Amino acid sequence: MTSGYRRILISMGLSLLLSACSDGSHWQTKGIAGLTKSLHFTLMADGGRRVSAQDFFGHIALVYFGYTHCPDVCPTTLAKLKAAIDRLPASTAKDVRVLFVSVDPERDGLERLRTYTAAFGPQFVGLRGSQEQLTKITKRYRVGYGYGEPDASGDYEVSHSSAVFVFDQTGDARFLIRTADQVQAIAADLERLARQA
Repeated sequence: MTSGYRRILISMGLSLLLSACSDGSHWQTKGIAGLTKSLHFTLMADGGRRVSAQDFFGHIALVYFGYTHCPDVCPTTLAKLKAAIDRLPASTAKDVRVLFVSVDPERDGLERLRTYTAAFGPQFVGLRGSQEQLTKITKRYRVGYGYGEPDASGDYEVSHSSAVFVFDQTGDARFLIRTADQVQAIAADLERLARQA
């Protein structure tokens, strides 16, 4: 390879690298634009009404799959999201919705979901569906879950994903919040997404 050809390749590589860094696709969390399907579902909300994804268009929607009997991961994750939302300007925070989709519809009735999500704030909405609806939405986002063996009192644990999917105001997937992501990073990405609207 001649030195001139090598310089051209290096220059092209640097150009691609610089354009990738400036295209607005890099988040402090994990960008998933184009990798995950858009927001789409029909479920029951904790207020007892049937809702669809379109009801949340115009908001930044954070979708988390969990259950109210979860001993640690769910409350920790929701508390982290609340802390991130509390860091946002009021004008941005009011346009964020955290959609808590139960993976335990057998035990998570609508009233229980309402009580559970209300503890975290007005932006949190509990959603519940039939087992068929749950299977449909978890397959759409490739989220796994499973039920443990019931103990003597009938209680059981549910294994589930800990990731939070973030969708923009038009329902397009933008980034993924993972367990290791810090509150500051989550808040910064939410604020940045709000500015892009």
